[in-house]
Amino acid sequence: MAEAEERKRVLVVGGSGYLGQHLLAELASAADRLDVAFTHHSPAPPQPLLDALPSVRAFRADLRSGDGFEAISASFGQPHVVVNCAAVSVPRACEMDPAAAMATNVPSSLVNWLLSFGNEDSLLIHLSTDQVYEGVKSFYKEEDETLPVNMYGKSKVAAEKFIVEKCSDYAILRSSIIYGPQTISPVAKSLPIQWMDSVLSQGQHVEFFNDEFRCPVYVKDMVAVILSLAKNWLSGMGSAYGKKVQVLLNVGGPDRVSRLQMAESVAAVRGYNHSIIKSVSASSVNRGVASPSDISMDITKLTQLLSIKPISFQDGVRATLDAEASS
Repeated sequence: MAEAEERKRVLVVGGSGYLGQHLLAELASAADRLDVAFTHHSPAPPQPLLDALPSVRAFRADLRSGDGFEAISASFGQPHVVVNCAAVSVPRACEMDPAAAMATNVPSSLVNWLLSFGNEDSLLIHLSTDQVYEGVKSFYKEEDETLPVNMYGKSKVAAEKFIVEKCSDYAILRSSIIYGPQTISPVAKSLPIQWMDSVLSQGQHVEFFNDEFRCPVYVKDMVAVILSLAKNWLSGMGSAYGKKVQVLLNVGGPDRVSRLQMAESVAAVRGYNHSIIKSVSASSVNRGVASPSDISMDITKLTQLLSIKPISFQDGVRATLDAEASS
């Protein structure tokens, strides 16, 4: 009798965060074919997440020290795909403690653990950011120079360089703002669309920047990109067939929008009065951290390579608010 094929293992590092939970929910739906696990940094994993996804295993791990990875080797085994969603992603926090930002955002302990298996069976999918770009033009391409203006961007550039030097198989995803519905176990950080909805619903005047541009990406599109890369690797197991996977992709939505335009979209979907939205320049507020003014991205490479077309910002806002209304 033919031996049953080995089940493929997927590990989501930082799985209790916003993107991590959305990704785990999708991965869990393939639980008949995949073994799925995630790491969390807090003392205990979020209970609602464990309750909702009983097939998914949780491990505590410290990205900075590498504590916890050996336990994953022992009871889960070498993952075929690792998705690294863990980061100190609040720019201000990175400015205040650059050493901590570098120690967490450059995944040296994670990469060294993967290298310790001594084979090329693992694909690392690593989340980077649009903040690696300087922000002085529109629609950056992947080959444009990275010149970050803040510590968060600098730590993410350092991470990209480290991965490219050390890993034989990787996909680095430069993500814009990720937005969408709340997670199974609600995250502490404020979600952009929900926050705009709540302040606009109060009918008071609110100020929004008119001169900082990005290409926000709907969370389900971000998940689709990760799953597509993971699926391609698992079906062909890359290196086993002599094919290296070394991918760098901009992952944003199709629309270049300012915070002002984001708020106007929310108001349009909700039917709020547009006159309460006040347009201001980013330079009018001191946020304690430099912010790039235009880091919109060209996503041609993404749509060609994976045939994924992210939805428009307006449609994403509508989907987000519909999901909140029905939850």
